[in-house]
This record gives sequence, C-alpha cells and structure tokens, in this order.
Amino acid sequence: MTADSAAGSLARLAAERVDHRFKGLPPDADGLTVGELAAQRRNLFTGGFATPVLALSAERLEHNLRLMETYADRHGLAFAPHGKTSMAPQLFQRQIEHGAWGITLAVPHQVRVARAFGTRRVFLANELVDAAALRWVSAGLDADPEFRFVCYVDSVRGVELMDAALGGARRPLDVVVELAAGEGARTGVRTEAECAAVADAVAGTRSLRLVGVAGYEGEVPKADPERVTAWLRRLVALAADFDKAGRFTDADEIVVSAGGSAWFDAVADVFAEIPELSRPVLKLLRSGAYVSHDDGHYRKLTPFNRVPEEGALEPAFRLWTQVVSRPTAEQAFVNAGKRDAAYDLDLPFAQVIRRDGAERPATGVSVTALSDQHAWLSTTPEADLEVGDWVGLGLSHPCTSFDKWPLIPVAEADGTVVDYIRTFF
Repeated sequence: MTADSAAGSLARLAAERVDHRFKGLPPDADGLTVGELAAQRRNLFTGGFATPVLALSAERLEHNLRLMETYADRHGLAFAPHGKTSMAPQLFQRQIEHGAWGITLAVPHQVRVARAFGTRRVFLANELVDAAALRWVSAGLDADPEFRFVCYVDSVRGVELMDAALGGARRPLDVVVELAAGEGARTGVRTEAECAAVADAVAGTRSLRLVGVAGYEGEVPKADPERVTAWLRRLVALAADFDKAGRFTDADEIVVSAGGSAWFDAVADVFAEIPELSRPVLKLLRSGAYVSHDDGHYRKLTPFNRVPEEGALEPAFRLWTQVVSRPTAEQAFVNAGKRDAAYDLDLPFAQVIRRDGAERPATGVSVTALSDQHAWLSTTPEADLEVGDWVGLGLSHPCTSFDKWPLIPVAEADGTVVDYIRTFF
C-alpha cells in the first residue's frame, strides 16, 4: 500500500456517517460525517453530547506521544508500540509520525485492520499457526515489497504448522524465538536448549527465516527490578549465542525485542548492554499503553516513577457520567457501568464534578462497584453531589477502555472537541 492510499484509507474514516452506533455523540449530529462533526468544534459539555461519554485529552495525548518518541531516541531504541491497546488506525499513524518503527499486534484480525490503513511494519507478538491467516500474510508479503512482518515462534510443532501452510511462498516469513519469562509464565520457550531446538526447526524450513529473539518481561513471576533485569539478560545472551552459532546468517539485521508498559526502563538499560553482533541489531521496544496512559494500574507502575528525570506520562482518558440517583446521603449512582468503563484491574476513580459550567474536585466521592450500566458511588458528608451533576471518572488499564468505545471524542482542555478516534475491535 502506498503512502497516498494509506492516507486515503484514513481520510475515509472522516467520511463515515454519525448515527446510533456511536455512544455519547450528540443525537442531533445523526447524518453528519465524522469530518463534518469535527469541523463544528462542539463543546463536550454544552454541544449536545450525551452521558456517558468517553473523551481523550488532546493535550495529554500529544504529550505522551512526544515523550515516548524522545525516550526511544534517547536510549537508541526502535519502537513498535502495542496497537492492541487502542486498535485505532489514526493513533497508529500518529505513533509512526512520532518515530515508531511500526506497530505491534497480537492476532490476525488486528493485522488486517493495520494493513487496511497502511501500516507497513508489523510485529506480531504471538505465534501464528492459523493456516488461513498465514496464507493471507504471505500473499501480502508477496504483493508488497515494503511490507515487513515479524512474528514469534515458540515450538517445533508451531514451526511445522507454519511451514506447511506457507509452502510455495516467494518471500520467507521472518520469525523470532520467544523466550518465556519463566516457569508459570504465559507463552514462550522455557529453556535455552529448547530455544535452540526451535531455531533448528526454523532452519530446516524454506518458508521461515530466523531474525532474532523476543519476549515479554511483564510476565516474569513476582516481577521486580532484579528478576526482570535477570530475564532480560537471558534474552540478550540468547541472541548472542544464536549469533555465535551462525543462526542469523540469512538475516539483514538481528531483532531483539521486549517491552511492556511497566518495565521499559529495565529494557532500555539491558538493551544498552547488547554486545556487537555479526549484523546490525534492531532493539525493539513494544510498550503501548503509554498512548493514553491511565489513572490506576500503569500510573502506579510506570518506569517514569522510578526515573523521574525522564519525564512523566499523563492520563489522557476521562469518562464523563451523570448522577441519576441520590437515594441516601451516603450513596449515589451515575449512568456508566461495565459496558462503559474499564474494570478488569481497578475500579474507576471519581475525579471531578461539573455543575452549571463550574468544575471542582470530587471530594468525598468514590466508586465502590460497577453494575452493567451504573457505577455505585459512596459519598461522605463533605461531598456536594446532586442528581444531574456530571462526574468525571479516571480509568485504569487503557487496554479495556478503547474496546468499549468505537468513536472517541478528542477534547481540548476547555472542552472543544477537535477530532474523533475510530477503534476496531
């Protein structure tokens, strides 16, 4: 796909009609295109938006994009942020414009979305053994010389299935051996000897090409700086051992990849220790939750808390809800629940209250539970909360926020909506 056709695919998102499919948007916007609605620059609070409505902060989103671009450059890292966090091609493009090497994904559907909108480099952080998906990827590689695709292998059986599906492919499929993060971790090869066996299996095929090693340090059992660093050094040593054994003779560069959103400082430190190898090394970081960050899980774990001189990510999501019931002085309910808010790691956080155009901290208000369409609020005597008030909630774990909202307003600090982000889950 050319740059022009990719831009055309993204532009077509602006031509989509606004209607009942998109939660929270103004009812009187039905029939407008997304582009026409964006051009109106409506205000999130006075422009007819209906609660609940999820919004991204325009300023914080841009800050996070710039910060991670600077971080990767400073540490000599290539960057392929995990796109499963947002599944938003507009954000993929902005990440690439901010220096990303490509996009990391997890399953074939996500790759199809990325390719439909022009993403040229994809790192699939998973072993791909589905024959139909493999043939589709192979056809894409054959048709587009600029398409780069890399995926995990973590078993001899997987290698056999991949090779069987790819028989006759003109371009080999690039693969990296996934080193497991330890016993009891998720996927990946458990020992270095087994990694070598998988690499040998790859070498015995004509359809696969071994280009590196990879893994996910976030799965290290009882993760702490020492355990994560030790595992990352195992990964680097595996790459060096493979190189010494001549396993990368067909590769143009050696890929060494890791990096979730909790330990990318350790990744940067250990990848700086990678010795000189026989080919250039692509040190590929894959952290993805940074794009929106959050008010819970990652805010507590971000490496920028450990190394504050590197900067700080900013939570960019806020879910605006409305008080629909105030049955007692100690309790209230707002009109957003499990269908609207991430809740897999932490409950939402009551942050601000809006009434008559004025905004103040949500003092004395906390979320204690979620029903399907309600959040349960506990209120202390100092809470000033009435039916009809808007309550802004901070969210934990962006990976399960984007998937609930197919079209997300991007709002400036004064509430002016300047864009809409389309998601594909």
